[in-house]
Parts: sequence; structure tokens; C-alpha cells
Amino acid sequence: MIKIGCHLSSSKGFLHMGKEAEKIGANTFQFFSRNPRGSKAKALNMEDIKAYQEYASEYGIPVILAHAPYTLNPCSKDARTREFAFETMEDDLRRMEYLQGNYYNFHPGSHVGQGSEEGIRQIAEVLNHILKPEQTTTVLLETMAGKGTEIGRSFEELRDIIDLVELDSHIGVCMDTCHVYDAGYDIVQDLDGVLEQFDKIVGLERLKAMHINDSKNPFESHKDRHEKIGEGSLGVETFVNIINHPKLRELPFYLETPNELEGYAKEIALLKGKYLE
Repeated sequence: MIKIGCHLSSSKGFLHMGKEAEKIGANTFQFFSRNPRGSKAKALNMEDIKAYQEYASEYGIPVILAHAPYTLNPCSKDARTREFAFETMEDDLRRMEYLQGNYYNFHPGSHVGQGSEEGIRQIAEVLNHILKPEQTTTVLLETMAGKGTEIGRSFEELRDIIDLVELDSHIGVCMDTCHVYDAGYDIVQDLDGVLEQFDKIVGLERLKAMHINDSKNPFESHKDRHEKIGEGSLGVETFVNIINHPKLRELPFYLETPNELEGYAKEIALLKGKYLE
């Protein structure tokens, strides 16, 4: 069975998100770990967490993905900005342990003129401080489109971060289809070749989740503007190939397309109908 979901609002708690997922035909979901443009996190509701865990077990939600705020930049030139990223991610991972065995995804950041080598070193430094041997949450580096001074525009940059992380068993990758296509990896015409390249450089065992988004931009544009499935430069057939690919089909897939719940329900139904059981 395909594991597919979308981004849901966490404002009403985990049980509400679980029920919303069921309502739109999803069996997994993504949520922001806290305000995506700020620093505040809601206090955890242990009753809600317990009720969600019971619901997820009954309904069949095997894994969920927390997304770090967009404001984090662990490789900023500014020391206070790096410290904020460290404090936020450390707190997020502490909170995630109340929902064990899930994923925590973040954008690696922008080096802002320091150079990619220094940016990579700073990202790994943060990870080496926050990762704990006993944690059950896997931290995912997201592939990026390569706008500005973003780190993570190439598989090599992701590998270089992982190589510097001491507890690398806690690190994986979330591949974003819009981002990798915009970055210059042709998943439309050569999906097999891109996956072979990823396997050679990073290792497919590191690939833990997929963001499935069409792109408003042409190939190798180095921009980041998501589009609804089938309405961008990737096209429906690309996503049919992705969700059915033998090296990808067991992964959880998360829609981040410009949609409300009704639109997500239609995309989920479309992709479930194309999935080869």
C-alpha cells in the first residue's frame, strides 16, 4: 500500500491531524514542528499524543514527518542565527521523542557568502551537538533547488554533511521532486540515472522520504516554486514513475503542493489510482 499524505496544520493537535489525514484518504502526514516563520512551539498535550497514538495504530499511520521552521539557518554568518537554529532543533528533537520512531526534516541552510565548505562544516557542527545516541527520531536533510547560497543543491553537498556527522545512523535524506529538478537532476527523462547517481554519492539507504511537488519552473532553473501535480514542468507521468519505482515505492510520500484539503484529497486519490499494488 502506498504511504501518501500532505502537509497539515498542527494547530489543533495530533489527533485532529490524524483524523484529517483519514478524511482525505491519506495514511501519513507532515506538519511544522512549530510556527514556520517564528520560534514559538505549543506546549505538548500528552492526552492528545496518547489519543493520536491509539488512533494511528488503529487506522494505520506508520510514520509521520515533522518539518523544521523555514527561519532556521544553521550555517548563517551570524552567530546568534546559528545559535537560534541549534536551540530550536535541539528542542524539536526533544519533543519528537514523545512520538517515537518518526522523521524530522530541515532545510540545510544558506552559507550567505561564507562558501559551501564552511556552511557544510557549520551544519554538521550543529548536528553533532543535538543528535543523541538514544534518540529514535531520524533527522532528514532536504534536497534544495540551489537558489542563492543554499546548501544541499547537490548530492555531493548532502554527502559532505553526512560524512562530518558522528552519529550518522540518525541522519537521512528527504528528496523534494521540485527541488531536485530545479537543481538540475532530470527525474523526468532519467529517473533511473538520478537514483543511480544518488546511490553512488549518498547511498539509497539514506533516502527516507519524498516530497512530491510539481514545479512552476523549467529544468535547472535553481528556483523553488511548487506547483500542483500535473500542472507544472514535471507532469503526472513523472509522479506515476516515482511512486511505482522499485527503489522508491516503499517510502512515505508527502505533498507540498499549493492546495487546500480538497485539492490534496484529489491529488491523493489520483496518485493512489496510479499506484500498482
